Amino acid sequence: MAIEPETKNWTWVIEATCPECGFDGRSVSVRDIPAVIEENTAAWPAVLERDDVRVRPDDHTWSPLEYAAHVRDVHRKMTERLALMLEHDEPTFANWDQDATAVEDDYAGQDPAVVGRELVDAGQRAARAFAAVADADLGRTGLRSDGSVFTVATLATYYAHDPVHHLWDVRRAR
Repeated sequence: MAIEPETKNWTWVIEATCPECGFDGRSVSVRDIPAVIEENTAAWPAVLERDDVRVRPDDHTWSPLEYAAHVRDVHRKMTERLALMLEHDEPTFANWDQDATAVEDDYAGQDPAVVGRELVDAGQRAARAFAAVADADLGRTGLRSDGSVFTVATLATYYAHDPVHHLWDVRRAR
């Protein structure tokens, strides 16, 4: 079954509390983000060992495996965007259609053990990359293809919400 594409603009989580997962972007410092990512990353291997890892709970929700593959790719994408921001002045990020990627890369058909290893590796790399950012670089900017402007600090907060929210998604679906 096809999943309805995500059309929400989640940038509001930088300055608010997500009413679903409870992530509060106002209370998270950019220096907290590596620990948030590391803690979240550590929880995913157990999710990928679940008997229902390939089961979608309903017609509009990804399976735990699909969410995990997405989170892996979010770690990769945000590490890439951070590098662009640190290497270039005001880069514009290419559009990333997460729903098209899920279909094209067959998230549902991937091996959960491989996804788990790749997610942990990508999450650890992302946490290290954000931890290594110098204070002087936190204000560097980048632009999403829809025109949203991020600083390194706001990108970190925006990014951290995604894996936190998706771990909440797979835990509530049980």
